[in-house]
Amino acid sequence: MRKTVGWQWEASSSILRRTPLERRDLRPDDLAVRVDYCGVCHTDVHAVSTRDGEPGRPLVPGHEFTGVVTETGTAVTRFTVGDPVAVGNIVDSCDACAMCRAGQENFCHAFPTLTYDGVDRHDGSTTLGAYSREYVVRDRFAHPLPAGLDPAAAAPLLCAGITVWEPLYALGVGPGARVAVAGLGGLGHLAVKIAVALGADTSVISRSPDKTDDARRLGARDLVVSTDPEQMADARDRFDVVIDTISAPHDLGPYLRLVAMDGTLSHLGHLGPVTVETTDLLIGRKKLSSAGSGGRLATAALLDFCAQHGITADIELLPSARVNDALDRLRRNDVRYRFVLDMSDLD
Repeated sequence: MRKTVGWQWEASSSILRRTPLERRDLRPDDLAVRVDYCGVCHTDVHAVSTRDGEPGRPLVPGHEFTGVVTETGTAVTRFTVGDPVAVGNIVDSCDACAMCRAGQENFCHAFPTLTYDGVDRHDGSTTLGAYSREYVVRDRFAHPLPAGLDPAAAAPLLCAGITVWEPLYALGVGPGARVAVAGLGGLGHLAVKIAVALGADTSVISRSPDKTDDARRLGARDLVVSTDPEQMADARDRFDVVIDTISAPHDLGPYLRLVAMDGTLSHLGHLGPVTVETTDLLIGRKKLSSAGSGGRLATAALLDFCAQHGITADIELLPSARVNDALDRLRRNDVRYRFVLDMSDLD
């Protein structure tokens, strides 16, 4: 086993503590990656908030990271030592089902192996995430980091970025499309940047007007205040696509009413039960969809697109020793718009 160090959840103290970790020895198709930067995701907050201290299931979060290849397995040909790489929230899949054959490993029928708190397909061990100095990953699920992308600000593209890219691309958003992004957070600010770069007429929907300047700086045409009945009424049937990135449970009705005839509300932020009035779909033949992460082909396309258009996340970079501060502030939505941890202090 390989030795490294990282930040592991400790139920007795309800915080992450610096802990020695073990990584597997390299399989023929593996890479060893020195993790340089890792984004902090709402999924990480959920994971540590719901961890029950189950014996034998260690928790090391982190699933959007960039780094440098330090060693390769004997069968690896795509990468060499020293290559900058990016890895997201999926590190393996069955390779055999219809979804995997279509390049949609994120929808693997056998369920993809997650970067952390997943089950390794070979030895059954629990995967440990990238809040650590080294990660060992199957080479198929690592991506070359395009030149010109800042590695710290690019790390959130591998989760937040691909999560919003998947529906924008699948729904054919391009020049002339009218797009609204509900919620201007980690996912939402990247959705705005990407939609604008795709050529869409883009707006932001937010509970208060205090993010109007940020919305316009990111390229949005305007901001619709969701708590203002008059503004919401004026925006009825206005958008071809509404990307809903709001992480808390909420009523979808007001957002469906903003969708134009034959348009789509893509519900991304809150993963849980929802209730929908059929008439909110019926009036205008509207569609409700969702998406999650992306396969290898979509992730590669996203990275190329972002390199071409100079898109990265707006980040606050912190030393990894402040990981507990980052998680606490994220719970309070005290970040614009993504925390990224600098893992070099683990040396």
